[in-house]
Amino acid sequence: MSEEVKTVKETCTIMTEMVLPNDTNTLNNLRGGKILHWMDIATAISAGKLANRPVVTVSVDQVSFLNPIKLGDVVTIESKVTRTFNTSIETYVEVWAENLPTRTKYRCNDAYYTFVALDSNGKPTRVPRVEPQNEEEQKQFDGALKRRQLRLIIAGRMKPEEAEELKALFVQ
Repeated sequence: MSEEVKTVKETCTIMTEMVLPNDTNTLNNLRGGKILHWMDIATAISAGKLANRPVVTVSVDQVSFLNPIKLGDVVTIESKVTRTFNTSIETYVEVWAENLPTRTKYRCNDAYYTFVALDSNGKPTRVPRVEPQNEEEQKQFDGALKRRQLRLIIAGRMKPEEAEELKALFVQ
């Protein structure tokens, strides 16, 4: 039986939302929790496309809030799978906003979300591999192992001395 392999393109998700009054804080900016919620949905869809089964969020890291998103702006959330491991799926998400009257687009957020695929009994199950098709995808694919090791160290599931990919960054 051959291992299933998918391309990053097969996992791409684009989601669009408009910032409405109930989505904002007292400064008329989109609430941080709301954008994280939307980002979680988009990345879960990407991970689900790869796994062909339910997935659950297990970590969110390296969230950057670059610019506030204003009331009335249109938000575009783009996500994709960057790499898979045995049962886990790393995704990358990028958020852009557009002021419709001025047609000004600006980058707002990005982050990495990690999911685990679940079988029919709710237990972690193996996922297909994702295969990078270009230089940008390969760069994210290669960096995923370092990000994974860092997540595992922070979670106490890996000892720093076991993180070979991270050690290579600091040792010549």
